[in-house]
Amino acid sequence: MPRAGLTPQAVVREAARLADEVGYERLTLAALAGRLGVALPSLYKHVKGADALAQRLSALATAELATELTTAAAGRAGFDALRAVAAAYRGYARRHPGRYPATQRVPDPADPEHVAAGERAVGAIYAILLGYGLSGDAAVDATRMFRSAVHGFVSLEAAGGFGLPRDIDRSFDQMVAALDTAYRDWRS
Repeated sequence: MPRAGLTPQAVVREAARLADEVGYERLTLAALAGRLGVALPSLYKHVKGADALAQRLSALATAELATELTTAAAGRAGFDALRAVAAAYRGYARRHPGRYPATQRVPDPADPEHVAAGERAVGAIYAILLGYGLSGDAAVDATRMFRSAVHGFVSLEAAGGFGLPRDIDRSFDQMVAALDTAYRDWRS
C-alpha cells in the first residue's frame, strides 16, 4: 500500500529538490525512496522506473523554466527582452542546478503537458525573435543559436569552467549583446 499522502506529483517534486541537492546525474530511485521514507519497491507504485522519473522531472523543470522565460519576456521587446530572457534562463540554471539538466530532454510526445511546456519555453524565444524580424526557418536557427550559447555558458559556469581573470557576469552580458548584434544583422 502506498504511503499516505504520497502521490506521483509529490514524488517528482521531491526528486527535483533532491536533484538540486545532489546533482541530476546522482539522482537515483534508491536515494529518492530513502528521502521519502519508503522502500524502493513502494516507489514503483508512483513512478514506473528511472526513465519515467527522468521524463516526469524533465516535464516539471521545463514547465518551471518556461514560466520564468515567459514572465521575463512579458512587456519587453528587442535587446531588453533578449537580456531579460537570457538572465532568467541563467538564473533558473543557477537556482536549480540539479533539475536544470532535465530541461535539455526533448519533450515526450505522449505527455501533452511536457510538450506544452516545451512549446512555451521555445515560444518565449520565438516572440523575442519576431521583434528582430526573424520567423520561420530563421527563427528556428536563431533559437538554436540562443539555446546553444546560453546553455553552453551556464553549463561551463556550473562546472567551474571559467578560470580566466575576467568578471563572469560581464562575459555573459557581452555574449547576450553579441546575440543581439547577430539577430539585428541576420541574413537569411
